[in-house]
Amino acid sequence: MNNRPMLNAYPDSMGGRLSDIISILSRNDMKGVFGSFYILPSIYHSDLDRGFSVIDYDLNEELADWRDLEELKKLGIDLKLDFILNHASAQSHQFTDLVQHGDQSEYKDFFINWNDFWNGYGSMTEDGYIQPEPEHLEKMFFRKPGLPILMVKFPDGKKVPYWNTFYQEEHYPLYLGQMDLNIKCPKVWDFYRNTLKKIASYGAEIVRLDAFAYAPKEPGEKNFLNEPGTWELLSRIQEIAAPYKLTLLPEIHAAYEEQIYRKISDQGYMTYDFFLPGLVIDAIENKRSGYLAAWAKELVEHDIKVVNMLGCHDGIPLLDLKGILPEVDIQNLIDLIVARGGLVKNLHGQKNMYYQVNATYFSALGESEQKLLMARAIQLFMPGKPQIWYLDLFAGKNDYEAVKRAGASGHKEINRTNFSSDEIIEILKKEVVQKQIEMIRFRNTCKAFEEGAEISIREEEGILQITWNKNGFGAELTADFINGGYEIKEICSQYYKHHS
Repeated sequence: MNNRPMLNAYPDSMGGRLSDIISILSRNDMKGVFGSFYILPSIYHSDLDRGFSVIDYDLNEELADWRDLEELKKLGIDLKLDFILNHASAQSHQFTDLVQHGDQSEYKDFFINWNDFWNGYGSMTEDGYIQPEPEHLEKMFFRKPGLPILMVKFPDGKKVPYWNTFYQEEHYPLYLGQMDLNIKCPKVWDFYRNTLKKIASYGAEIVRLDAFAYAPKEPGEKNFLNEPGTWELLSRIQEIAAPYKLTLLPEIHAAYEEQIYRKISDQGYMTYDFFLPGLVIDAIENKRSGYLAAWAKELVEHDIKVVNMLGCHDGIPLLDLKGILPEVDIQNLIDLIVARGGLVKNLHGQKNMYYQVNATYFSALGESEQKLLMARAIQLFMPGKPQIWYLDLFAGKNDYEAVKRAGASGHKEINRTNFSSDEIIEILKKEVVQKQIEMIRFRNTCKAFEEGAEISIREEEGILQITWNKNGFGAELTADFINGGYEIKEICSQYYKHHS
């Protein structure tokens, strides 16, 4: 896996097909900018959640084909792709077979029969599902109101409850939703093996494990990040992935104070730096460097391997900062971004419970080009492999029309604008875009950023200095949050020899 910055986009974000994005990346002004590309899972056959409800892991021919993947290889761009461990679409052939054949389906145990799972740990209701005893529900985290159940009608007329953590709709005989997989079923592990083999064949270097922490379940234990079940699952997945030289990237949101990121790192995995987006906004808006510097130092001192980012396809994670920022400051950040047009999901009637605010990063920064450039410079100098959301690169603004088109659950579309190829060509001419590309090219070409570099963090009140050094080659960022400016210096080997 290379350490160069990674583009992040849907296959239809720039022109309508992956081939259109490749055409853009092949332009002289874009060639060599990105070393990796995180293509979101609508590249597979999917039906909901903008790709994360996967029907199967074959290429979605409407958006991409094998020729596109070959062209990316020719450009020297490797891939990061998603594998959703916890669930599959209700339109998957496994679940449709279950609906069609009921108890006679070979996939009867592929999904989690709620009543079988909770047998002996609750009482049967008149509606045909077991209500678990209260002491077993206390540890549970449910993503929606009520129990996570989809009542599935079998051919003989009986209804059977199946575990359904995420979205669901019933229009019998058609079901829509994301059905939880039973990781105790051998067929599920056959599915895992076949899928990882297929993802590797696409040229993937990194596999993002979406929603993996919901997969291990036991009565009386948490249904999110239970231990040791979570680590046992990851270990088995790692064994399957190893022959294909795939780097696993477990995706998980948790408050800093829970130290889950440290546990993932201690297990030998890369993790997402979900703290950086909020810490950068805090530093820029509050003109201070201490909290951001403390996090940078922790990454270096504990050798925590991360993929870092500013924006992404979801929202800006702020409640993750609990334990690293005072709670009043977290709330102030939420209020600031909402005041600038961001949206906060109402979870179970309680606002701000959700872990993110939906907004473009540019709009979250008050649509200040100088602030965006400063944020990008910080990201590129922070420890880790930078992942760059296409809309951030283009200084994209909150897209309220997309939210309206998407309806009641379309809050995330505020940060998912699709552009035509002609629009992208014009956007690339913008100075704020060109300056970001210039910074990315500097990071790609400066030998100080090569693997194994030494990173040092120095901080004074309101000023953060990050220096990379490898074999006498150096690069230094000085970010002055008080005055809102930054400076990047390349320091050649002769400089070090002369001034050491």
